[in-house]
Amino acid sequence: MKQNHLYAVIAVLVLIVIGLGVYVWREQSKPVGVEIRLDENGIAVEKN
Repeated sequence: MKQNHLYAVIAVLVLIVIGLGVYVWREQSKPVGVEIRLDENGIAVEKN
């Protein structure tokens, strides 16, 4: 039974590393500058 727990812990750690990698990759690939959106609420300006 202990071996199954070890595999579960390793799987959780691998999923955390993959999730963190995806998050960092998405943050790094965002364009730098200003984003201007026009929708039903009006105009929104956000600095990236």
